[in-house]
Parts: sequence; C-alpha cells; structure tokens
Amino acid sequence: MDVKILMIDDHPSQIEGYKTILSYNNSGSIIQTTTAFNCKKAYDIITNMLNPINFDIIFLDWSMPAYEEKGIKSGEDLAILIKKHLPDAKIVMLTSHSESFLIYNIAKKIQPSGILVKSDFTAQELINAFDFIVSGGIYYSQTVKQSLKDLISSENYLDNSNREIITLLSQGIKTKSIPDYLNLSQSAIEKRKMQIKDYLCIQKGNDEDIIKEAKKRGFI
Repeated sequence: MDVKILMIDDHPSQIEGYKTILSYNNSGSIIQTTTAFNCKKAYDIITNMLNPINFDIIFLDWSMPAYEEKGIKSGEDLAILIKKHLPDAKIVMLTSHSESFLIYNIAKKIQPSGILVKSDFTAQELINAFDFIVSGGIYYSQTVKQSLKDLISSENYLDNSNREIITLLSQGIKTKSIPDYLNLSQSAIEKRKMQIKDYLCIQKGNDEDIIKEAKKRGFI
C-alpha cells in the first residue's frame, strides 16, 4: 500500500529522520514523501489546486517560521488551512512544547489524528503511531495523554476564558488591559481570577503568583 505523506518542519534533518524511521513501518506501506521547510512552501503545496496531491497523512510541526503575507503564523494556522483544502488528510501534530494549555488547545481546536511531543517519543513509537493512524486510530504520546487528562478533569475551573486569562498574564498583559483581548468585563475577569486562584490553591497572591503556579504545573 502506498501512503502519501506531507512532512512540514523547519528542521530538514528531523524530516530525514522521520522518513528513515517510517520506511521500517510494520504494515509494509511504501512511503511517498513531499516536504516543506517553512510556512510559505507548505501554503503553496496545500493550496495548489492545479496539481493537487491527495495526501493520506500530514506530519506538521506546531512551531514554524511565519508566512506573514498570508497570515500563517504557526502550524496551527496551517492545520486550519489543511482542513479546508485537504479535508481527507490525517493531521499529525508534532511539537517541542509540552505545555498543557497548548496541547489541550491543539486537541480541541484542530482535532488531529495524532499529537506527539518530540521529546516524548522513540523511533518505535513513531512507527506504532503511524500504523495506528493509518488504520483509522487516533494516537497521543504519553505527555499528551497526561496533559489532556489533567485539564479535562479541571474544565469547570479552567475553561477557555480562564486559560486565556492565564496565558495573557504570562505574556505580560496587565489585568486592566485583558478586556482589550477578551470579550469580558473587568469585574468578570476579577471573578475568574478568583476561580483560578481557588483552583491553583493560591490563598493570597498577585498575578505573578498565578503565573508561577501555572508554570509549576506545566500549564504554560
């Protein structure tokens, strides 16, 4: 069986490594690989309607050099583009980041067929993930599973808005400026910060304490 794969990663050596590893897949699939090392090249391949390629799987790095002209700033933006132009392709997100919020947002927003943290998987696990995804399954590496488990169990406290508040605080955005980023009033934000402190077991503290505890738990 031939499997057409698009590999998008700004590290050519990693792509070569993935190609070599997947050539030893357990299903005996013949891998046909197309590569892109930046968002512009990936954009051109994904949106090519004159000579489209019906990729079976797209391996996509989350952190990629931006293609500002088209508003493509990350692998997440490319994933949204893929869903529009290549809806039948299975997306596998690869990331060096292990922050729970980022992984959770990828799972919820993109709903890929696989998410693997680069530091988390071995060559054999990549092969196992490939075989599982080709057969129709969804594969998450161990760090991804744990991150999703932790956040799903705390969804009542850490809903989308509360996660956004923590993320904005970690980016240096002051509480008084958060209404400029979220459709929430100042009083609503203060109430949500109380929920966040309650969940993080912060009896007394400021924004720095929220950031510190969120980082300690691997959320950001």
